[in-house]
Amino acid sequence: MLEDGGNMATVQIRLPSVMGTVVEGALQFSIEAESVGGALEVIAKRFPRVGLHLFDETGGLRPHVLCFHNGKNTRWLDNLDGAVNQGDTLLFMQAVSGG
Repeated sequence: MLEDGGNMATVQIRLPSVMGTVVEGALQFSIEAESVGGALEVIAKRFPRVGLHLFDETGGLRPHVLCFHNGKNTRWLDNLDGAVNQGDTLLFMQAVSGG
């Protein structure tokens, strides 16, 4: 429970295997957060090196990073302030390109 009375929810995080070295092999783990944006902040604090892979200089997700909240691409959301509920999942994927 947060001091302002907000409710925290346990959210399942799933990261791509290419990030294994920056999360000490913890590609699936749980965190507590109130919103999608709050979950991103918790992940970056827990694994500071993840921030370099997920976020640009403005704090937004890098263009090649996709984040799905319960299967819905967060790029389709107006903002990341939407609440998360107990048992929700955030899945991250990194686009791979080449020629």
